[in-house]
Amino acid sequence: MSIEKYKKLFKQKRNYSIGVEEEFMICDPKSGLLIDKANDIMGRVKDKDRYSYELLLSEIETNTSICDTVESSIKHLSTHRKELRTIGKEIGYKIGISGTHPTARAVDQNFVDSSSYNWVADQLQYYAKRNITFSTHVHISVDDPERAIKITNATRRWIPALLAISANSPFFEGEKTGFKSSRSMQFGSFPRTNIPVKIKSFDSYCNLVSTLLETNSIQEPRQIWWKIRPHLDYGTLEFRICDVQRSLKRTKMLVALIQALVHSYDTMVIYNNSHEDMNYEILNDAFWKAMRFDFDSILTDCFDGTRLKLSDYIYKMIDTVHLSLSELGNEDVLDTLDDIIKNGTEADHQIDYENKYGKNKLLLYLMNDVEYNV
Repeated sequence: MSIEKYKKLFKQKRNYSIGVEEEFMICDPKSGLLIDKANDIMGRVKDKDRYSYELLLSEIETNTSICDTVESSIKHLSTHRKELRTIGKEIGYKIGISGTHPTARAVDQNFVDSSSYNWVADQLQYYAKRNITFSTHVHISVDDPERAIKITNATRRWIPALLAISANSPFFEGEKTGFKSSRSMQFGSFPRTNIPVKIKSFDSYCNLVSTLLETNSIQEPRQIWWKIRPHLDYGTLEFRICDVQRSLKRTKMLVALIQALVHSYDTMVIYNNSHEDMNYEILNDAFWKAMRFDFDSILTDCFDGTRLKLSDYIYKMIDTVHLSLSELGNEDVLDTLDDIIKNGTEADHQIDYENKYGKNKLLLYLMNDVEYNV
């Protein structure tokens, strides 16, 4: 592989431009159960570049074009959701939004037939079918390959915070899992889905990718599925942490915070290399607690060793990015964050709804509560 080719991609001047991907459940409109309609959808969408298959035929993904602002990216997501709704009325489905489908079983899933997904299915076997998971991925452009690596290293610190506020998958295969994000547990059974260790340089990252390619561990660079990764095809940092959200307002908050993280650390890592160093085991412990527990759980900041509640750790992230949020014009998303801390995540809303009405009605809720307008 050509390291110079990938370096050139990262050297494009794009000023923290944004791309967002959303993954949706394809559901029977009467029951909310998963149905295999991905092929039908892909045959009807107007711009096939903005839609794509995922591993399972009961899942569809949308992606924005390159956007200059957070607001623009959310408008694109709204347009895609509406197109899927229109097609659904024609061919008999609704999109549902949750990090996992609450009742779908692995044994009932069918794979997309393509060389790439056939390879994944062959590699993962039974566990590939258990990947009934749905997330939001956020790409932010960085115009220098070495700074991209430094920002990757530094922003690992806040991966647990981003997961905690986006958690939206408390059920799996009919079970209340006890986790706020069971998606993270399910997808974690795949290889190369961990939080990356500190990367020495862009060259060393490319050399790692080459090694994995040469040993047939992967077929293409994008099969490194880390929680955050430098995306060699796009010249971006891709944050792959968040459960997908029914609320576009909450999605906007996540995109704005991730853009602000990249913007903030792009300056900080130039002047202070210590931002890249943190206790990796403590970071993983914080991630575990973000998957599992409420905002009042106690964790340790992997960077400075401070012990604090998960909610305070989240606001500590906000203190770090507040100036960037303001400079980028997205300070308004802090109201959404305050609402989540006070009233709960979408996972909490699912749990409350299921307690009141049961799982069958929960499946309908996950279709009917989808937000389509900005």
